[in-house]
Amino acid sequence: MKKVIVIVGPTASGKTKLSVELAKKINAEIINGDSVQVYQRLNIGSAKIKDSEKQGVKHHLFDVADPKDSYSVYQFQKDVRHLIDKIDVPMIVGGTGLYIKAALYNYEFEDENQKISYDAFKDLTNEEIYNKLIILDPNIKIDKQNRRRLIRALELAKQGNLRSKKKRKDELLYDACIIYLDLDRQILEERLHLRLDKQLEEGFIDEVKSLQKDHISINAIGYREIEQYLNQEIDMDQMKLDIIKKSRQLAKKQKTWFKNQMQIHMIDALSEHVLDQAYQIVKAFLNKED
Repeated sequence: MKKVIVIVGPTASGKTKLSVELAKKINAEIINGDSVQVYQRLNIGSAKIKDSEKQGVKHHLFDVADPKDSYSVYQFQKDVRHLIDKIDVPMIVGGTGLYIKAALYNYEFEDENQKISYDAFKDLTNEEIYNKLIILDPNIKIDKQNRRRLIRALELAKQGNLRSKKKRKDELLYDACIIYLDLDRQILEERLHLRLDKQLEEGFIDEVKSLQKDHISINAIGYREIEQYLNQEIDMDQMKLDIIKKSRQLAKKQKTWFKNQMQIHMIDALSEHVLDQAYQIVKAFLNKED
């Protein structure tokens, strides 16, 4: 199996710095694992790595989508797997757990460009659709009350794509070494405040204003709250409080999610030996026989 290194953790945990230093030591190339950083123009609010910080390390999957367009987890999965296949030592860095897991594990998505006419089934009850489905896919287990899923499963079954034959989505497709950078909650909050102040100084509000001029609304922490501020729905203090609160809540959810969904090596992000610890883990992983 192809070996893949993954660096994850909350905002402000030092993922970017560690990943670049580690990549230089093992000659890796970095693949973005953040669902916001794939978009152009979302630079300050997403804490996107600057060119001056890359130190010659190749970075992939940044600025690949226009914010006016959607970039789905399905597209991300395809793009990351393509990159993994062609890069000698791939390293995914980010915090969007679902996207990273979809790329590494046997998640299966139907091509979203494939249109299904739900209106064609308007004269059929859910039970009637289900009865047609089990003729083609007798082993399927599906919620009969979920009409859209029933119809989609039936249309796919007509093409020979049986939902019952999908493989388990908790199966890894790659040999993955996943490092989670952990931060004490109090330290995390302090860092979140410092990061937000820096982002505001760098022009985060102007970044959102520029997007608004083009009628682009970003449903992500920071962008959402600044948009509310610009629309005079909340004041500056409330905006900052909301961003910190939502960021803190997300960090808590991320930690629980990664611990439950993946086998991770947890490292204290504040350790003065964090690079050496990560390097030793990755070195042993790369030298391990398949």
